[in-house]
Amino acid sequence: MGVAVRKLVYYIGISLDGRIAGPGGEFGFFPQGDEQQAAAYSAWVNALYPDTVPTAYRAAAGVADAPNRRFDTVVMGHGTYRLPLDNGISSPYAHLRQYVVSSTLKPDTDPAVTVVPSDPLALVRELKGEEAGTGLDIWLCGGGRLAGALLPEIDELLIKTYPVVAGTGIPVFDGAFDPTVFDVAERTAFPNGVTLTRLTRPARRQFE
Repeated sequence: MGVAVRKLVYYIGISLDGRIAGPGGEFGFFPQGDEQQAAAYSAWVNALYPDTVPTAYRAAAGVADAPNRRFDTVVMGHGTYRLPLDNGISSPYAHLRQYVVSSTLKPDTDPAVTVVPSDPLALVRELKGEEAGTGLDIWLCGGGRLAGALLPEIDELLIKTYPVVAGTGIPVFDGAFDPTVFDVAERTAFPNGVTLTRLTRPARRQFE
């Protein structure tokens, strides 16, 4: 049997036209449904992926003491990290190992955050090459340009599709033209109109 390899998983919410945020980083336009629908949806998703709830909100989400179920590491771009940083939170996912890919961010921004100035592919390949350890995977948190650069190493997509058209904004992938096929593994629809789709990269085919 082969050695299990850590996966890079892009878990993100998108609009119907493939935007993860507005042109200024806005994300409050994603509809959650009525109060009951929003509560049920959040409870389901947070219970499944408690690791992705920011540390400051874990108590309110009811997952303060929940162990990491899927991820032990998060990788994000400067734009994604900038939002919590501008709100005085320099370690948004303190329950995970945190890496920020940025050529401009100061390396000593927070001792719990590792700033990687360049070559995100090398970073992810190094993380994947680690020993199994906890047996958990790597969460790609965003944003679009980083996802575009890391597309060759993305093993799985967890896409929350919201019933709204943004019109413009930050795309889910922003990179070179590189058609990449993923298989739909499962899809769950919620009463508030959100659809969660899990897609996996097909196994490499062997040719004789």
